[in-house]
Amino acid sequence: MSEPVLRQSLQQRVAAAILDGAAQIFAVQGEQASMNDVAEAAGVARATVYRYFPNREALLDELAQAAVSDVDARLASARIDEVAPEEGIARAVRALVDVGDSFVLLARERLRSDPERFERKLIQPLSRLFERGQVSGDFRGDITSARLTESLIALVVGVLRSTPALGKEDMTATITGLFLDGARARRPRLR
Repeated sequence: MSEPVLRQSLQQRVAAAILDGAAQIFAVQGEQASMNDVAEAAGVARATVYRYFPNREALLDELAQAAVSDVDARLASARIDEVAPEEGIARAVRALVDVGDSFVLLARERLRSDPERFERKLIQPLSRLFERGQVSGDFRGDITSARLTESLIALVVGVLRSTPALGKEDMTATITGLFLDGARARRPRLR
C-alpha cells in the first residue's frame, strides 16, 4: 500500500474514533461535554480533535450528518414498508438501537442539524409505517401518526440512555413490547 493511501486510511480511522467518542460523550453528558471530554473518549489529544473538527459546531454537524445517513441506511435495510406494521416497528426499533449513541444525539440535536433531512429520512418513514398500521387497524387511530412517531423516538432514546444498560436484543424487545403493548399487565380485570 502506498504512503498516501495509508495516511488516508489512518485519517479515516482517527476521524471515526473521534466521532464515536463524541457520540458517546455527548449522549451521556449532553451540553456539558467539552472537547477535552471528546478527546479523552476518542483516545486522542485535544489538538487532534481540533485538527479534524475546528469547533464544537463542526463536530456536532458531522455527527448529525453521519447519524442521519446511518439511520437512513438501516431503515432502508430493515424494509419496514414491506412487512406487517407490528413487524415494521420491531425492525425500526432494532435499526435505531443499532445506531446507538449517535441516534440519541441526533434526536436531541435535530433542530440544530439539518431538520429537513431528519424529517425526510427518519420521521416520514416512521409516520408512513404508523399510518399504514392505522389503516389496517393494527394501531390506534385516535393518536396521530406524528405523535406516535415522536413517542417511539422518545422511548428509544430513553431506553438507550437507561441504566443498567441492556444488550441490543433485550433493548429492542423492551422498546418494542412497551411501545406496542404498553406497560399495563394483560390479565382479566376484577370487577
